[in-house]
Amino acid sequence: MGTNRVFALVIGCVVSLVAFAVLGVGVLLFFGYVAQDDEGRIGLPTAPLTTASSALVSEDVSLVDAIDPQVSDRVSVSVRVTSSDPAREVLIGIAPTEDVRDYLRGVAHTVVTDVEFSPFRAGYDNVAGSDTAASPLDQPWWSTRASGTGTTELEWRPQGGSWTMVVMNADGSAGVDVDVRAGVRVQSLGPVAASVLAASAILLVLGVGAIVFGASGLGRRAASETAAVSKPLDEPDALLSAAEQSLYPVVLTGTRPESLSRGLWLVKWILAVPHYIVLVFLLAGFFVTTFVAGLAILFTGRYPRGLFDFNVGVLRWVWRVQFYSYSALGTDRYPPFTLHRTDHPADLVVDYPEKLSRGKVLVKWWLLAIPHYLVLSLLAGGWYAGFRIAGNGGDAGATGQPYIFGSVLGVLVLIAGISLLFTGRYPRGLFDLVLGINRWVFRVAAYAALMTDEYPPFRLDQGPDETESAQKDRVDDDVSGHREDQVGE
Repeated sequence: MGTNRVFALVIGCVVSLVAFAVLGVGVLLFFGYVAQDDEGRIGLPTAPLTTASSALVSEDVSLVDAIDPQVSDRVSVSVRVTSSDPAREVLIGIAPTEDVRDYLRGVAHTVVTDVEFSPFRAGYDNVAGSDTAASPLDQPWWSTRASGTGTTELEWRPQGGSWTMVVMNADGSAGVDVDVRAGVRVQSLGPVAASVLAASAILLVLGVGAIVFGASGLGRRAASETAAVSKPLDEPDALLSAAEQSLYPVVLTGTRPESLSRGLWLVKWILAVPHYIVLVFLLAGFFVTTFVAGLAILFTGRYPRGLFDFNVGVLRWVWRVQFYSYSALGTDRYPPFTLHRTDHPADLVVDYPEKLSRGKVLVKWWLLAIPHYLVLSLLAGGWYAGFRIAGNGGDAGATGQPYIFGSVLGVLVLIAGISLLFTGRYPRGLFDLVLGINRWVFRVAAYAALMTDEYPPFRLDQGPDETESAQKDRVDDDVSGHREDQVGE
């Protein structure tokens, strides 16, 4: 691989990931700006909270010790409290956590641990105590506090440290019943959101440009090296070649080995880690180049050749690693670190389309491919495990029920691994079925990646080579027909 192209691809992926992170922040800020009320506050829904004890207390909130002054000057927390009894004076305050703990030690109070709004639900952790709370109005350690009858509002600028919010009756008596609405005010939120979105756009353009530059160069290089090492077809195989050219344009092969290690498959997940690391960057580039190629197809009807060769190389790399590891356990030969074709037992080839539909590019990767996604979610969707809670809404006394779901491919590969472990054999029929499922997966992947307009067939073409499975009859018919023609002549 060209060092400059690899460097550009890696840097482009990193910059693009940063750009997407910044974009996410910008989108959140923008929606926050849109969600501001007339007072410039982004507010949560009103939470009706009640306790028979002396205080409602929030969970501890820890902030970094050194908050940027620009943040503390622009951001403030707003809390509005309305008592159910208009004549009762209520206090709301924010104070250091340790001071609140000392103040309420021995006093019955309630910690609000969880609040959900759709529908409303609050979790309460009641702390027992028999002492009477001292008047909260006389305490000197409040960072900020407000009290009054009816509706009382407090505003607090964040500071470093651990903080707790307290709602009490102003006289410290038991029984607190209030509606609480919290919110955040951010000054100049609109300009800040616009600046962050602009920064993300600049980073994204730079990142995508670097990825396209690196990927197109690597794709052209992979194509040239593949052409240089391709084996010419023997003359007697000319008819077979013609038949192969009539197959689906995505050709996946995997040579079945004569023997495999009994126990190597147990540690292949460790051995494949270097490939997983590289594939993180390659697949990030793959998604970006597919998007760019989609735009190119939409306007020109052509898939840029350099990007096409790069994406085929990425799929080929993925297939080699999966064939070696847990999508097939098909070989003990370690996959090469390259995009181009080699003599590795696993290979993948996609015919380059000279022309592609402009309209299909908008729908085939999601709408048209949905039937395949549904089937493949069962055939090759992966493993899922969890712990289902059975009972009344997860209340105390509910029972836990473990569950596990495995795809057909995952179960087949597991069976193959167990067979290897105890017998040293990989059953031929099982191998052929595993290859058929993987072939279906990669056909759909190439179709969704806009590499072909030919709709993937709903079938399992089993076997290491497509010409040895579902296409065998077609080749035999062609050969027989050719012979009959020669006899007739």
